[in-house]
Amino acid sequence: MIQQVTFAAALHRPSCVLDGTGTSADASPYTAGLVTKRPFGCLFEIVETLVLTLLIFFVIQTFVAQPYRVEQMSMEHTLEPDQYVLVDKLTPRFDDYSRGDVVVFQPPPAWVEGTAGTPFIKRVIGVPGDVIVVKDGQVWVNGTALVEPYTYDNQPTTAQAEPATWTIGPGQLFVMGDHRAASADSRSFGPIEKSAVIGRAWLRYWPLSTFGILPTPTYPAPVGNGDARPSPAVP
Repeated sequence: MIQQVTFAAALHRPSCVLDGTGTSADASPYTAGLVTKRPFGCLFEIVETLVLTLLIFFVIQTFVAQPYRVEQMSMEHTLEPDQYVLVDKLTPRFDDYSRGDVVVFQPPPAWVEGTAGTPFIKRVIGVPGDVIVVKDGQVWVNGTALVEPYTYDNQPTTAQAEPATWTIGPGQLFVMGDHRAASADSRSFGPIEKSAVIGRAWLRYWPLSTFGILPTPTYPAPVGNGDARPSPAVP
């Protein structure tokens, strides 16, 4: 049998406790000659535990996953303003971004909109080697029109000058918001560099009523080079 312990206790279990009078007392029986009195011993161990916990939290948030709050309307109705998502930073290191993924990224430096340094959140539409065309209210990838049930109220997709064509180079992604009429995306600033991507948004966790994994849509088989991962349809 095993005993369940808390996360903090698993990290470090202080050896000293407080007795009923508020004074420090050793958890084990006193043995003369084996106990070393250390000033503020309990305080030092508590601080040590807190520092270790903060360090682990920092590593997780920097390299594994990080929460973000949605601020704009560009991803409605998939993501609404003031919803929170968890962004996966780890798996993209060995599982490349796929068409349909929702990603968080730093916008191109030349693109100035809103608060400087605020990341954007969009959906990947094109991957390296794809030819993207916007015409007749639709998005075409390598000659195949995408079926996009996740777009806001099934609104058409337009560009400033149609037909508009982009060829996605190595190390690039073409991204769009699901609310096409309210989204500043690759139609305006072109493909983004993968190096600018922070991670893949995979879990919507707040409010609790919206809790759930963000699925990757299934695109027609002829589109691209077969890198799109099948999954349930986007609600």
